[in-house]
Amino acid sequence: MSRAPVACEALTAEAFAPFGEVLQVDGPPDKLINQGKCGRHHDLARLDFQGGRAGISLFNAELREMPYQLELVERHPLGSQAFIPMSQSRFLVTVAEDEGGVPGQIRAFIARAGQGINLHRNVWHGVLCPLDGAGLYAVVDRIGEGDNLEEHWFETPVTITG
Repeated sequence: MSRAPVACEALTAEAFAPFGEVLQVDGPPDKLINQGKCGRHHDLARLDFQGGRAGISLFNAELREMPYQLELVERHPLGSQAFIPMSQSRFLVTVAEDEGGVPGQIRAFIARAGQGINLHRNVWHGVLCPLDGAGLYAVVDRIGEGDNLEEHWFETPVTITG
């Protein structure tokens, strides 16, 4: 099945809400800590794990270019997955709601430097795609027994345009 090209949207909390949370600093901190020299923006994402435990891993991702050819998406049925950039690169975020066990309409977002994301359990999403150079990401996800990865390869790649 051929799909029309997908144009990128800005990554906002409202637009991304069906898929997860945007991790960013908005407004004043919830409280000041460390002798009043550090603002804590508290509890920004819903971590959700079925069995297992939370783990933190580091991912090194190679530069991707636009327009991007989205060939596969994946999802994690047993846990949420957060991507927290450790480099100052924008990155492409592709997601889709589930439609009967397969990805539905693709949406694409550009995360600006300083934004991360937390994907809810079972959200179809593309691979890491840094846009300004190689990217280093801290990833918080489920570690444990069971199959927590499903992949869906498209018969025809979906073109993502900037």
